[in-house]
Amino acid sequence: MYVCNCAGITERDIHDAVDRGARSVKDLRRELNVAADCCQCACDVKRCLRERKALIEQVDLSNLSHLGKFSDLGLPA
Repeated sequence: MYVCNCAGITERDIHDAVDRGARSVKDLRRELNVAADCCQCACDVKRCLRERKALIEQVDLSNLSHLGKFSDLGLPA
């Protein structure tokens, strides 16, 4: 689903950026240019960020050979 129509950013784009290390809306804005124009998506961007960070905290990353390979666990991208 599209989160930021101005930049054409989807939930998957945000999840991928968080998997690569983005930890704040500022990080996502820098990497994806999300919530940079009209900012109507800011609440949804924060929600996606919060949900993905919570998922990462729940997963034991020590079992993964590469950070961000959630497909190994059968989790959604």
